[in-house]
Amino acid sequence: MTSYYRPGGLKTAASTEPPSIAPLRVLSRIDPASYRPDEGLIDAVNVALALGLPLLVTGEPGTGKTHLSYSVAWELGLGAPLVFETKSTSEARDLFYTYDTVGRFHAAQTGGVAEPEKYITYNALGLALLRAADRGALPIHLYRNIEIIGPQRSVVLIDEIDKAPRDFPNDILNEIEGMYFRIPELGNLTISAPEDQRPVVILTSNSEKGLPDAFLRRCAFFHIPFPSEVKLEEIVLSRLAAIGLKRGGLLGDALSFFQLLRRPETELRKLPGTAELINWITALVHYGADPDLPLREQMSYGVRTLSTLAKLGDDQEHVFSTYMVWVGMASG
Repeated sequence: MTSYYRPGGLKTAASTEPPSIAPLRVLSRIDPASYRPDEGLIDAVNVALALGLPLLVTGEPGTGKTHLSYSVAWELGLGAPLVFETKSTSEARDLFYTYDTVGRFHAAQTGGVAEPEKYITYNALGLALLRAADRGALPIHLYRNIEIIGPQRSVVLIDEIDKAPRDFPNDILNEIEGMYFRIPELGNLTISAPEDQRPVVILTSNSEKGLPDAFLRRCAFFHIPFPSEVKLEEIVLSRLAAIGLKRGGLLGDALSFFQLLRRPETELRKLPGTAELINWITALVHYGADPDLPLREQMSYGVRTLSTLAKLGDDQEHVFSTYMVWVGMASG
């Protein structure tokens, strides 16, 4: 049974619980086989593959940037992508491995195992290069606790690179271009990928600004535009197939109101994106809205779930008032 929040004490017999459905994180997961990129994005992927370049993909949150890597990996038969989630503290080395300096120091002081390879954890691109490398050319201890059947090629997703410190893209220029990295803690050991096993690297960014020109020159690039209404409907139907959503009815009205919120004249400071739309529709059905009926005929469910669409204090009241006006207009 799905948990729900109801302050004020015990539920009475008259209380109605929202229906138990799978959590959003399960419902909204895209099957890579059903991902439908635009022709321009398909061309950009193929150009990146042909030239051996990383592909930088930008666009609003929820436009499918992250899911592209899963689709590419599935289509190429390379398994799930290896994911590096960029943080504001990320350093160039973190893309390849992390080294537990404190742990090794403590072991050395207490008579424990102090071999440096014991304190290395390989991250997305480092693991991809290890998978691709000729195992016979590397020390066997590198592969302790790493299950690798190789050599094998991988897809690597470097997600939201715009979150990293400004120097991060420049610091990884040579390694990204040459597909290698060095480990100073192991005597500057170099790990590289043969040309035919080079990882497929996809980078995402929520902004087209802030990335150095030298880095951009080494990437293929594609900006995913915000979906048209037809494309948006297709995306939502694909993502929420598990809750019995159909064209028209609830979905038609939800799309209509969502598009209204995104118009300039609505003057929201933060526009809702595809992720917010999917969250809203999922919440509507979770609370009992009938997918076959227009939202205007069950408006109370919309009122209870508008928190999924407004992400700023100023926008919250504006979204509510816009909804009430829209419902009134739709009813009239």
